[in-house]
Amino acid sequence: MNAEPAKKVFIKTYGCQMNVYDSQRMNDVLDTLGYGATQSPQDADLIILNTCHIREKAAEKVYSEIGRLRPLKQARIDAGKQAVIAVAGCVAQAEGKEIIRRAPAVDLVFGPQTYHRLPQLIQSITADGSLKRKKIVETDFPAEDKFEALENDKTGKHLNRGVSAFVTVQEGCDKFCSFCVVPFTRGAEFSRPVAQIRAETQELAAAGVREITLLGQNVNAYSGAGENGENYSLGRLLEDLSDIDGIERLRFTTSHPRDMDDELIAAIASNDKVMPYLHLPVQAGSDSILKSMNRQHTAEHYINLVGKIRSARPDIALSGDFIVGFPGETDADFEDTLALVREVTYAQAYSFKYSVRPGTKAADMATQVPEEVKSERLARLQALLNEQQMQFNQTFLDREFDLLLERPGRQEGQLVGRSPYLQSVHIDGNGHKIGDIVRVCVNSVGPNSLSAHIIEG
Repeated sequence: MNAEPAKKVFIKTYGCQMNVYDSQRMNDVLDTLGYGATQSPQDADLIILNTCHIREKAAEKVYSEIGRLRPLKQARIDAGKQAVIAVAGCVAQAEGKEIIRRAPAVDLVFGPQTYHRLPQLIQSITADGSLKRKKIVETDFPAEDKFEALENDKTGKHLNRGVSAFVTVQEGCDKFCSFCVVPFTRGAEFSRPVAQIRAETQELAAAGVREITLLGQNVNAYSGAGENGENYSLGRLLEDLSDIDGIERLRFTTSHPRDMDDELIAAIASNDKVMPYLHLPVQAGSDSILKSMNRQHTAEHYINLVGKIRSARPDIALSGDFIVGFPGETDADFEDTLALVREVTYAQAYSFKYSVRPGTKAADMATQVPEEVKSERLARLQALLNEQQMQFNQTFLDREFDLLLERPGRQEGQLVGRSPYLQSVHIDGNGHKIGDIVRVCVNSVGPNSLSAHIIEG
């Protein structure tokens, strides 16, 4: 029986899957300092807010959360207990010292490229035991390879990943969409070496992981060094990882239409372990808005690309991202977006009202769309997307597929898994366990999930 950890860390994760992965790696590196994860900030010696700068009013939401944590921190200090508050992630990178100025309760601010240095940073803050400890802001882009440092420090151990796990293979962005802060908070595009990714995936497989999702801001821009010195594309990387014992499913996200090459499309078509689900954001259906966004593709290019992918893999399911109310968007521009959605059809999609990101080109555009217009357009777009998702799910009634069982359900004996198309599926466990891949047939369909029974034999 494992001993109770001497110290506890609570990490609250905002935003994207890459932040989820980063939070997991923070738990890994903090394990070397004796910190065990807790689900309650009241129990935590260390609280980390791993922030995202994509959503509306992201920074203000972080400051509000710090305000709620301040009395909790003071109560722990009054009780003679350790209490450290840290802000990580993209808001930390963007705001830097401003966080310390506005929120004195924060002890440490560090960006997405420096979390491998957490042990040194935490030790520096807590070394003298003083309640009036120094503040640290670590938001540089270090020359050292973060991932190599994690492995060299023997902090590559992965804790409690379950049967499905993320692996970051590419970070940063060189696209500079006019609405996006990622190039400023995550830096330039960088691809990890193949050997490093393979070693991490093998370690996860040995720990019981059966499904890997490869992550990147522009994951299909991946161009990593192989052991023989030549660069691997994402398609070739998927092929390389597919022979690892124990890994039965491979996914990847998020892709940019500009970087969808023939080698990747061929991998989607021919590699049985690559799941038939592709997240391919388009953002808008109007060429004038796409140009203003600096997306570097047109609606026609996107539609033709989707046709090419579906010709190669007819059962592929698509998801996407949409922004409504971008500066200068007219009624006609928005109708172009609805027309693209009707032509492409999506199994799932994410849609948002445009919101200003300080420091981006779009923030300074004069033709901002009124809030009430954004809201009306978003409601219309989401109604169409929800209708398409329901229609997609309806096609699964009485359909058979293999299901990876991932977690217990809410009801006794129930298990929940993900279909190859990323839908949540509920079944009666019937003696099976998490990590099993079972053949199921769908009994009923809901807007967001399916119910199925196991086909024995």
